[in-house]
Amino acid sequence: MTSRKSLIWATTALAGSLAFSGAAFAQSTGTAAVEVQEVVVTGQRGPRNIDGAIVAESVGKSRSTITQEFIETQPAGQTINEILNLIPGMSFTNNDAYGSSGGNIRLHGFDGARIAQTFDGMPMNDSGNYSLYTNQQLDSELIGKATVNTGTTDVDSPTAAATGGTINLSSINPTTEFGGRVKASFGDNAFHRVFALVNTGEVGPWGTRAWFAYSDQSYDMYKGYGDLNKIQYNFKVYQPIRDNGDFISFAGHWNRNRNNNYNNLQLARNDDGSARLANGVTWNSDFSNVYVAPTFRNGVADVDSNNTNYWALRQNPSDTGNLRAQSRFTLADNLIFTFDPSFQYTLATGGSGQWTLSETDRTIRGSKTTGGVDLNGDGDTLDTVRLHSTSNTHTQRYGISSSLIWKLSDTQTVRAAYTLDDARHRQTGMYGKIDFSNPTDPRYFDPFAGLHDKAHRVTNLDGYELRSRDRLSYATLNQFALEYAGRFMDDTLRVNIGVRAPYFKRELNQYCYSQYKSSTVVCSTETATAQADGTVKLGTRTQSYIAPYSRDVKFDEILPNVNVNWNFSGPHSAYVSYAESLTLPRTDNLYTVYFDSAKNITSPIAQPETTKTYDVGYRYQTNTLIASANVWYTQFKNRIISRYDPDLGVSFDSNVGDVKLYGFDSQIGWSPAQVEGLSLYASASYTDSEIANDYLDNTTLVKTGGKALVETPDWTFGARVNYERGPVQLGVQAKYTGERWVTDINDLYTDPYTVVNADAKFDLGYFGYKGSSLALRVVNLFDEKYLGSISGATDSTKNAYAYRGAPRTIQATVTYAF
Repeated sequence: MTSRKSLIWATTALAGSLAFSGAAFAQSTGTAAVEVQEVVVTGQRGPRNIDGAIVAESVGKSRSTITQEFIETQPAGQTINEILNLIPGMSFTNNDAYGSSGGNIRLHGFDGARIAQTFDGMPMNDSGNYSLYTNQQLDSELIGKATVNTGTTDVDSPTAAATGGTINLSSINPTTEFGGRVKASFGDNAFHRVFALVNTGEVGPWGTRAWFAYSDQSYDMYKGYGDLNKIQYNFKVYQPIRDNGDFISFAGHWNRNRNNNYNNLQLARNDDGSARLANGVTWNSDFSNVYVAPTFRNGVADVDSNNTNYWALRQNPSDTGNLRAQSRFTLADNLIFTFDPSFQYTLATGGSGQWTLSETDRTIRGSKTTGGVDLNGDGDTLDTVRLHSTSNTHTQRYGISSSLIWKLSDTQTVRAAYTLDDARHRQTGMYGKIDFSNPTDPRYFDPFAGLHDKAHRVTNLDGYELRSRDRLSYATLNQFALEYAGRFMDDTLRVNIGVRAPYFKRELNQYCYSQYKSSTVVCSTETATAQADGTVKLGTRTQSYIAPYSRDVKFDEILPNVNVNWNFSGPHSAYVSYAESLTLPRTDNLYTVYFDSAKNITSPIAQPETTKTYDVGYRYQTNTLIASANVWYTQFKNRIISRYDPDLGVSFDSNVGDVKLYGFDSQIGWSPAQVEGLSLYASASYTDSEIANDYLDNTTLVKTGGKALVETPDWTFGARVNYERGPVQLGVQAKYTGERWVTDINDLYTDPYTVVNADAKFDLGYFGYKGSSLALRVVNLFDEKYLGSISGATDSTKNAYAYRGAPRTIQATVTYAF
């Protein structure tokens, strides 16, 4: 409780210092520095936060923030995106109770690929398809604050995909004194996790300080077979330069996931349009645990007749890491320079790719017309053998976020910012053999197929190592931005005007043969015969192909934003904002190619998606109460979906019209003075959308005009009660998620559901063990059965699927601090 009381703005001076430390958790060092310059210190006594679940905001746009104080109450090892789920406008469906299986985000109706997430100012979305992998995020114990901007970006946001808004994560800074903690957690499904953090304290003559952290988490799947394993290493070194806020920090992160997959559940339609499980599907349905042993007989044409649903061959491994620095330098009394460079590494698969291949397949023969390769070692080439080939993506990504901030006067600031995001995106799919040493329980030699395990790659008769894809892309964002921030009317009126100009280039290098007007490729040494129309024929194939090629695609845009915040009476303030953003076409879709009339290789490139978001809000902030409410409206133009164009004769991503989205968000946090140790939090959101147009998919008219976006709940409500007395802290929270459409034409929907979580902690500091504790957390306390992440369809006659929401799960944690 003292931690909460210590956050009261007792004096104007204290307010200024706390505002500085809070702003340091903004998206980038440049944004943090501008917000520090523009904090309005009114002398009003009021809390910075209510138990970390809600934070007082002063920016002129809708922003919600949580802090480590609230994050610490959630299950150990949980993904930060699930922890953010109480925030208004946010809907996250976690695929298991502990967060390592990923999940789906919706923010004001926009999916994860249209929401930019940053980590200490560094972009986390995939550089190719903009997907956000929530199971690869920083350990929650190391996140100081997480903020959500709904529908808007910061002026230096390093992203090519942010039509839905931004989520910004900020790591904790090292402490000035030596110390640390070790956490051991145990729970249902054989969950066990160890987390360790050591702070060096100030070392050496310049007050250098650092922390180092490690975690190891494993558990069994809550249904079906298999397990999930995650290891993280993290560090951060912080060097203050002067007592004016200048600093240099350097940090590193490594995350290793080795996960089996859950199978999603097929849905069917009730008479009222609600979704149910299809016939024969139960809540516990998952991948099969039976694999019929294939035979390996010389002289016999053996065929592996199993399907692709064996649990041990359903995996999704990933290795991700980064090095990042942040720095601020005061060049003169009125001039500040910030520089945040970064490097990221990713090696991940697109899931579990495996199928059967004839030992005399034409890719096996290559340029030869006869013969084959003995893939299973039985001495003949008569068989059809199961192989492993997954879509590996290896990314090396360099970034810079920099700002030059000029303080024109005590109330006027101008910033010029430059952002670089340069990603090398290598995508391969080497064929690899499968280990059948136990023929009824096969395993992969290499989770990345033949990428690492050269001994078990598949080579054809020409000596060519077979692969399912082979391409290299470079995605380069150069972005320039200008921002003006000013305060007027005795510091009660704050105005921010900004513009960012992203210039984006994709360099595409395709090393396989591309089927004409298709995303299908053939990586082969089959004889290529040139045709009069510029295409080629491969061996005996009847389709036309385009030979390997290189080409560039470029996009640019000018994106303004403006926001005004008016503190018109003590705790009362109002704000209004306008922001434009965009999401560019994704890499995969640019590899669907054909020849234009000038015989140049082209693709049916969609125009970038753009949004214009209008937001009006009100805030009330006192020493015991923080509340906000806002209404918003978004014009979403050039929505991109995948469809078949009968005129072009090709399936590709294309613009199918506009969408109107609107709604309201509200939240309130209250720490009543009459009840010591009690805090209450509640949020409510409403989101509605209307698609403007029908669209044609081949010859079928998909009647989406007037319909709403899929997987977007109409109503969401969140609530939390937290109570502390003596050494005991108790918390209970709930999230209601309303109906969500499964299909584009809105003829199938999921029922609403409510998930209640509970937590309790016993503080051993009362017995002399400062910072140590015992904790118990329960996810889905009442064991609600519900459908979580959705994989929809155009209409209910097509196959649609959803993941089961995690059942009741209990976790206990012991923390020892030193």
